[in-house]
Amino acid sequence: MKAPRCWSAGSARLTATSASFVWGASCTVVTPIASRLRSIAFDPSSERNIMNRRATPRPEYDTPTLVTQGNVTRHLWGDEESGRVGDEVLISSHELHALIFTLAPGGRFGHSSDNRTVFAADEVYAVLEGTIAVINPATGQTVRAETGDFVFFRRDTWHHGINWGEGPVRVLEFFSPPPAAGAASAYAKEQPYLARTLHGEPEAIGHWPMDRAELAGAATMTHLRLGDVRWRAEGDLQVGLVCSTEYLTVTWSKLLAGQRSLERSHEGDALVHLTRG
Repeated sequence: MKAPRCWSAGSARLTATSASFVWGASCTVVTPIASRLRSIAFDPSSERNIMNRRATPRPEYDTPTLVTQGNVTRHLWGDEESGRVGDEVLISSHELHALIFTLAPGGRFGHSSDNRTVFAADEVYAVLEGTIAVINPATGQTVRAETGDFVFFRRDTWHHGINWGEGPVRVLEFFSPPPAAGAASAYAKEQPYLARTLHGEPEAIGHWPMDRAELAGAATMTHLRLGDVRWRAEGDLQVGLVCSTEYLTVTWSKLLAGQRSLERSHEGDALVHLTRG
């Protein structure tokens, strides 16, 4: 893993020899809105008892903190039915949750009664390495994302993942509102269980590509490459807007040698993950 930097609040200006990075941040409205999203009264100390599962660790920081392979918090998610996934939890505060998960060749994750993958959060998958199929098993929509691609989806979207490459796949995941707001396992346990799953869209058979617009309109996940993002110039910093909702903003950025960004001030929590440089 490269060296992401996490901070809780304040401002920053970036300089670099040459670097590209993914930046994710909560929005200042997350905390009050997240509290209204809760379908049950949430007590973090009781999360282990909500389902037969191990609660995800929640590292958070009071000051700018460098997270490396040496100090990252590791967690094994899942069970025999859902599949198991190795997580490196970068930050899990009351405003933002971000981690890197890895699937070995042939690896996959789905869901089980104890580990349901439907949350009250906006999510972005940034593919750091490899190829992953991200699937909504409720509708069958399947997105094939490769290194450098992004997949965005909103709350109440069931999701599975399959490594479709010959090597490991590593994905940086941003998630807000975070588990600390009751948007993860506590919320998932209250949702109707998805017993029948689809790994392909039945509506596409006999209608593709003629009904492309109708199928796109029914999509719950958005696949973005760098050519699809909305670009901004912040001083010398090249900023590609991947998503910006009332809960979560994620960008891809690049800074060339000797360049400087404008000062960026942010009241919520944020994480910068260095992908190159």
